Amino acid sequence: MNIQLFIPCFVDQLYPQSAFNMVSVLEKAGCEVSYNPKQTCCGQPAFNAGFWDEARDVCKKFLKDFSGAEYIVAPSASCVGFVRNYYKKLFDDSAELRAVTENIFEFSEFLVNKLGQTKFGAELNGKATYHDSCAGLRECKIKTEPRKLLQNVKGLELVEMADVETCCGFGGTFAVKFESISIAMGEQKVEHALATGAQYLISTDLSCLMHLQGYIDNKGYNLKTMHIADVLSNNAS
Repeated sequence: MNIQLFIPCFVDQLYPQSAFNMVSVLEKAGCEVSYNPKQTCCGQPAFNAGFWDEARDVCKKFLKDFSGAEYIVAPSASCVGFVRNYYKKLFDDSAELRAVTENIFEFSEFLVNKLGQTKFGAELNGKATYHDSCAGLRECKIKTEPRKLLQNVKGLELVEMADVETCCGFGGTFAVKFESISIAMGEQKVEHALATGAQYLISTDLSCLMHLQGYIDNKGYNLKTMHIADVLSNNAS
């Protein structure tokens, strides 16, 4: 199966290893992975800030960059959810638009729902809890997929935290415009994770994890955030 990678801006700049780890898992699953180096942003930051005309220009480039792709896979439910649900607000319906919006997938949902694979020989000893990102849960309808994958990681005990579907408080520019509220929401999420006794806090979205890890580091807590691609590639045989 041929797939095109979409690597979001912040993953490219801040967490490139997670992208490489995603590639290793996809290749282990039997995929032929390609990457278009001309790709840039999906357009979500400009759109969310109200700059729809500017966002439309960025989104046009995205459609062009991924035209003809059989499948597009990304390590971010936030970006996938934006392309899948909001491009239709910027463009008239067309076969070209649907070819992209209907064939873009978040990494974990692609593995489980498209490839039908949940075991990758990964190993991580310890206890973990999973954070449902707002975009993953509400825009991509992802709930069981990452949990199925994590349940097959050798040595990993997966436990659910309280209020697991509550937002972490990042929300892109929300964290800048409403700093105190954002921090309080992050605190609540981290406290719920700590209450489980987990050593790892895992999610599909590095934007959430970046926000939460910042709070964790500030407090000096013994809790490590991990993207699911990093978990699945860990000690993969």
